[in-house]
Amino acid sequence: MNPEKIVRLLGMRYATAALVLLAVAALYGAAALSRPAADATGPGRDAPVTSAVAVCPGREGTRMTLQSASQDVLEAKAKQPGRADLHPTRGGAPAGSLASFGGGLLKDLPDPGDDSYTVRAQGALAAGLEAEQTTHWPGGKDRGLAGTRCARPGTDLWFLGPGPVAAESVQLHLANVDRQPAAVDLTALSGDGPLDTTDGRGIPVPPYGTEVIEIGKSAEGLGDTVKTASDLALRVRATAGRVAASVRVRIAGGEGIEWLPLSPPPATSLIVPGVPAGEGRRRVLVAVPGEENAGIKVQVIGPDGAFAPEGQDTLDAPAGTVTAVDLDRALSGKPAAVRLVSDRPILAGLDAQKGADVAYGTATPPLTPGAFGAVSDNRFDTTVTLTAPHGPADVRVIPMTSQGPGTPKDVRVPSERTVDVKLPAPSGDNQGLLIVPRPGSGPVHAVRTQSTGKDDKALFTTLPVPPAITTLRLPPVGDTQSVLY
Repeated sequence: MNPEKIVRLLGMRYATAALVLLAVAALYGAAALSRPAADATGPGRDAPVTSAVAVCPGREGTRMTLQSASQDVLEAKAKQPGRADLHPTRGGAPAGSLASFGGGLLKDLPDPGDDSYTVRAQGALAAGLEAEQTTHWPGGKDRGLAGTRCARPGTDLWFLGPGPVAAESVQLHLANVDRQPAAVDLTALSGDGPLDTTDGRGIPVPPYGTEVIEIGKSAEGLGDTVKTASDLALRVRATAGRVAASVRVRIAGGEGIEWLPLSPPPATSLIVPGVPAGEGRRRVLVAVPGEENAGIKVQVIGPDGAFAPEGQDTLDAPAGTVTAVDLDRALSGKPAAVRLVSDRPILAGLDAQKGADVAYGTATPPLTPGAFGAVSDNRFDTTVTLTAPHGPADVRVIPMTSQGPGTPKDVRVPSERTVDVKLPAPSGDNQGLLIVPRPGSGPVHAVRTQSTGKDDKALFTTLPVPPAITTLRLPPVGDTQSVLY
């Protein structure tokens, strides 16, 4: 073809493209003049949750429970609640379903093998839906009472607890609930600092697949680098897709099993609630993920008030490490919460031992009026530990059955106090709890503890209770011509 014709043809194409852009921009301008512009600087708006998914890792034979909020607590205006189904992550017929406000589901399910269980909820029922699994083994190497909240998928997740030196087994369960493949990078901090290794990178998780990784026993589990860690902060980052993650710990010699709770993101002010009463080890674990050391003020909030533990009121925590603070002497066997105020973002968790079992906690956000916390399993003796760090709190604890709410119990927590609310083992189909701050209440932090057995045969498990997710914050949207270009 003649070179001049080629140049002329290309010029016509670029000119045509430019004319199209100008025409669209003119139409956009006319539309903008004919109606008010959207405010992109506004605060955004809240939208109710109408879809939710969570993964229960399964493991050995376990009890799965679902609990929906009652309609008056949720303030749902929908006539149709929607539906929640529990089924294997790989797919298949539902193992159980829930389709009513205030209702509950209880299913004892077998070990899913190399699979897991997924809860999918649609409609108004998805707002505030709680899903948990609990395991009770009275003997054997897996002896213990363990519970966990079924995990929502995410892309950047932290767990704080024992490493391979302190635990016979630390298992990371990863599940992909989407049709696209996911990939994960693992990194960790220990008492000796960051565990630098190229292991644990690019771990593939196939669509609707579940992977179980032994920390310290495989290249995917950070290899030999992590074997010397007594305390561990484990970070799970999805480099592609998203994953639901859970971490299971087994202490050697039948001394307890437990799941580590998901830690909130690093922050400079944290409260770790639910330090259980009684004898046994009580330690707060503090991780500093940044590159600068953290200066931390430590305060205990107990039944008699708040105080700085003698000789432990300040903590200098090195960057990139996990530091343990032993609080046995300061607590004197009383229930408590621990307040940490730092000059650098930190993570904080709880390591507790009682009888023949272990339990782990984490920092939690508070419950406030207009929000509530939910617990779906309440089959053993239950204690709800409530802490009011700023002003008195008025809380209503509502037992839930498969038919709806039971008789509530109102509790007042004085300012800067921790109160234990003991509930007897449920009878019949009483299985869950709602924890609801009353109007005018100050913020309150809540933890549910289940226990069975006595003395050296006692088994227990703790579950931090964060605010139920009922709404999503939508960002503001504004008009812009940049998308055209």
